[in-house]
Amino acid sequence: MKYAIASDHGGFELKQKLVEYYKKQGVSLCDLGTDSEESCDYPLIAHKMTNAIKAKEFDLGILICGTGIGISIAANRIKGIRAAVLYNEDVARLTREHNNANIAVFGGRMQKFEDVIKYFDIFRTTKFSEENRHQRRICELDE
Repeated sequence: MKYAIASDHGGFELKQKLVEYYKKQGVSLCDLGTDSEESCDYPLIAHKMTNAIKAKEFDLGILICGTGIGISIAANRIKGIRAAVLYNEDVARLTREHNNANIAVFGGRMQKFEDVIKYFDIFRTTKFSEENRHQRRICELDE
């Protein structure tokens, strides 16, 4: 699988730690920005990620802002994108299993590095159940 990661300034520190951690694990995260803690606009970062996911350049993405809220709202405005703020193990699993989410979202100022790793590993290894009820609901989101 191919993964991308992006953040605004509020998520920059966490993004850098994740890129380094996963590199050591042999998992590549393509960094789509930002490149510093200088203030930037999270909708632009989300737009860059959603374009890459929709173009199938990557299978899954990680977005990070200070809380995870703003960047998830921006991403979810795009048809075909299902971005979810992951805050526990069950949510990390169910958001893929039931919602086939394609972007994991984290709060760089709100979440512990160790928890983010745990949640993203669950997210990226969980498969969509493809039950009719789940697929029907995903289709309804895009209508």
